[in-house]
Amino acid sequence: MKLSKLVVAMAAATAFSTVSPMLVAQDEGLEEVMVTGIRGSLQNSAAIKRNAGEVVESITAEDVGKLPDPNVAETLTRIPGVQGYRYGGEGASPVGEGSGLTIRGLSGQTASRLNGRTYFTAGGREFNIESAIPGMIAGIDVFKNPSAKHIEGGIGGLIDIKTRRPLDMDERVISGAVTARYNDFVGDIDPEIFGLYSETWNLESGGELGFLFAATQQKSHNRSDSTPSNTGANLRRAVRADSAEYATLAAANQSYVGRSDVWHLVDATASDDPSNLIATTSQNAHVFQEDIIRDRKGVNTAIQWAPNDDFELYAEGNYNYYKYEQDYRFMIMSDSRTVQGLETEAFDTTEAWVNRNANGGENAVLATQALASGTFLNSTFNSLGGKENRPYETWLVATGFDWNITDRLNMTTDVSYVKADQTQDNRSVTLRPKVGNTWDITRDLKTSPHNISISGPDLADPNNFVFVDYGNGTHQVFDDSGYAVQTDFKYEVDGFFNAVLFGGRFASQESNYNNYSFGGKALTTNGSGLLADQSNAISVADFAELTETAPKDWVKNKTDFAGGYLVFSPSLLNSDALRTNFPQANIPADGSIPENLGGRRYAKEDTLAAYVMGEFATAGERIRGNLGVRVIQADVDARAMVWDTTGTTAQFVPFAASSSYTDVLPSFNITGELQDDLLLRFGYSKGITRPTLGSLNPTISVDQTTGRGSAGNPDLKPLEADSYDLSLEHYFGPANYASIAVFNKEIDGFINTAESCETVSVAPAYTGAVDNLCSNGQYFITRQVNAEAGSARGVEVAVQTFFDMLPGAWSNFGVSASYTHVKTENPIVRDGKVVNVPQAFQSDDSYSIAGMYENEGLSARLVYTYRSDFILFGVAANPAVGRYVKGYGVLDGSINYNISDTYSVTFTASNLTDSAPVRYVGEPGSVTTGFQNQYYINGRNFAVGLRATF
Repeated sequence: MKLSKLVVAMAAATAFSTVSPMLVAQDEGLEEVMVTGIRGSLQNSAAIKRNAGEVVESITAEDVGKLPDPNVAETLTRIPGVQGYRYGGEGASPVGEGSGLTIRGLSGQTASRLNGRTYFTAGGREFNIESAIPGMIAGIDVFKNPSAKHIEGGIGGLIDIKTRRPLDMDERVISGAVTARYNDFVGDIDPEIFGLYSETWNLESGGELGFLFAATQQKSHNRSDSTPSNTGANLRRAVRADSAEYATLAAANQSYVGRSDVWHLVDATASDDPSNLIATTSQNAHVFQEDIIRDRKGVNTAIQWAPNDDFELYAEGNYNYYKYEQDYRFMIMSDSRTVQGLETEAFDTTEAWVNRNANGGENAVLATQALASGTFLNSTFNSLGGKENRPYETWLVATGFDWNITDRLNMTTDVSYVKADQTQDNRSVTLRPKVGNTWDITRDLKTSPHNISISGPDLADPNNFVFVDYGNGTHQVFDDSGYAVQTDFKYEVDGFFNAVLFGGRFASQESNYNNYSFGGKALTTNGSGLLADQSNAISVADFAELTETAPKDWVKNKTDFAGGYLVFSPSLLNSDALRTNFPQANIPADGSIPENLGGRRYAKEDTLAAYVMGEFATAGERIRGNLGVRVIQADVDARAMVWDTTGTTAQFVPFAASSSYTDVLPSFNITGELQDDLLLRFGYSKGITRPTLGSLNPTISVDQTTGRGSAGNPDLKPLEADSYDLSLEHYFGPANYASIAVFNKEIDGFINTAESCETVSVAPAYTGAVDNLCSNGQYFITRQVNAEAGSARGVEVAVQTFFDMLPGAWSNFGVSASYTHVKTENPIVRDGKVVNVPQAFQSDDSYSIAGMYENEGLSARLVYTYRSDFILFGVAANPAVGRYVKGYGVLDGSINYNISDTYSVTFTASNLTDSAPVRYVGEPGSVTTGFQNQYYINGRNFAVGLRATF
């Protein structure tokens, strides 16, 4: 197609409000060349970064429905400053841990947007990025220091997902793709389908009408095998069986008396010599095998009507469905204290590791040895077969208009509504060996994974096991919704300031939570708990058809034990099999499970925001920037159900609380062109991250025997951060740039636990005999409060280029790389002292490097992403009970070949290195250890697809 200009950004870039596409050739005699593929994506991202008025990084789709990775969370880790997690074989968070992404070291403190609008997953404020489907996305902007015009809510940064709109595309676009996905550990093939139809009509009355509809479904099947073990120092003293003391130990097996190769491990006491003590951390590794099925569905539709160049009316809808399903088969080991062939290795267990040296002393050594290997005689275990289901749904509908009222004044109004639901359902059945059945378990903690071998009765024989119980330990429902009305104005003026932006927004979000969890439904002859002698037991052999054996290639046969143990079949847990075969257990039917009223909560938050921002330029626009302020008033109403014992009959009663606060958030950004291709950028902003609506629960509970209790805090305030950015950016081609940035976030309001004496309205005055440190009938109450200050500081380096300066085929190669170093201080209170530890999920160092090739329809990309050690979940009270993930890297690749202008084939490979986030006991830094807490193996993912665009 012959056109009139050379365009270096894809047409889809016009959907991005940050910048317009960059034009680099002005000669009207030239053909316009639409640069697509990898080059087009990089050129568009570079243009957005270069022309933005604030600190932003972008990723744009290479083509309709094609991000560079099969998983959005994986794509985002290519951006400097963004660190991700891979759980269960994909870019995802550990289950229940939000988006799994950190921006500049801050996890759980990012804001999620869809086309600039608030977008969230039920139960939180963030959108669960792992549920996003790449085919639906045109691009992603990550704002690291947002200006005043952006909706507040993330001190780490703001992730804005962009979908497509019809007027940004050709007159008619029809696109579709079929992809087959394969995990080499599972062996199954799963489908993905994508379709898009977009049409733009030129109206006889003038103007344009556009319609777009896109839908997709993606299914993936992964497997995760692991070896979770115990944390904590667990100090023991070994007593050999040929010693006089062994014969006096009541817990010791007396049949081994006199043996020199057998020891009994007794609990350490304060009087024991540290040289005689052993840390048994990570000893009791369990056997976990999980099948993980993810089902994603998405629909996006948009209508745009532009009767002229000055007015546009639009309506949009977005639907996202994500179901995380896990079938798990566990052996929960219970090692005996009798060990044959005990081996230890030198390891100093210090007070710093066990209690953060809370006494402020000399950091004494508490033990000098650690368990290395041994055979734990006469051990046992429980078998657990379970199923977890987590379906998420999020709907968003919006309408609005964009109106150029005059040549200088523009007005936009947007009205949106979000509905989000989530159910978390985790149920399982426990089996136990028959009385008298034991196994000898040999462990070697020096290997990775820990080597395990098991000898004893047949692990797959139903006659060797009895039923214990059934539980629905997690069964909770989140029902959230929100709406927003936003109006923005832009008025162009003359002078130093060339435009004034101002506007307002009202938003309301509410969250409902209900809990239906239960446990302990005994699967016995009388419905009572299993007795120690198992006289009321039901043999598994009586219902063997309800069981199965776990796979026999556990952790890809990397240990002597390969699996094949008996479990209750997870596939039957959503059926009536248990209720039918065990009527004495009184298992309620789905849909009739009674609610745990004490867990019910509700919260509603209304916010009213206004902002004003001036955009300025001087020195021939070589110096440009913006200065603004955003003011937000927030009103929160929260309700809980609390146990009231003040009346004649104790009962659950509603308990309500409310709070209000105002935030003033200034921002300033300035960019100077030191040369035509060299930019110096500075940014400052004040930002907030509000506590989750669930954390504002006003519940309170007390123990009338001890006079102590705990309470929620509806008065929690947002975390506040003053963020500073300074960056230098050098552009040396349409897609080529190198940049370095330093940043500093000073954060206030970290949450810690506080204690106080309080009068409790739902309990009588305390009169117990136990001294609770309070008087006048008050209770000693603990609750979370905003208390401490911390920080996140670091440096980011990035470069991307195609080697256009090289001759011949070498010019088809390119590279994109980024490196981030970040340090965070997360204050926790330990025995009255503030201790600064890293943020959870934050690695000090991370980098990504990609090699690229593109020429005449063939493109390829190979990406290696690495991150150093990081704390898992939250910071533990003591490092000995904490967990961290050891640094690891992942290699991904993709190949795309255009068969014609219409058809293309794609191939992607994820985790070619078969890496996984292996967990260890301790914390990154001075309290790392060699104690492996949980080895993981997930396998490699491959996909091949056929795409067509008309």
